[in-house]
Amino acid sequence: MATIVQTGDLVKTVIASLVAGVGITAIFSVAIWSGARFADLNRGGRPIAASAAGALGVLALAATLAAVVFGIVVMTSK
Repeated sequence: MATIVQTGDLVKTVIASLVAGVGITAIFSVAIWSGARFADLNRGGRPIAASAAGALGVLALAATLAAVVFGIVVMTSK
């Protein structure tokens, strides 16, 4: 009997897309939060804490960009 839908592959795809969607959104939200925190701490005269928040924001932005590039590479390699 022919299989119309391969359920195992479909489930893997749905789980991967949910994890990627939630993960990238969470990482990008950390980048936005860090930018706001950087501005608040910088205005408050706390340069060391502001630098740490800024570094976290840059790292989160880089992770978001890396995840997007990875997704594009995976999609185009098949």
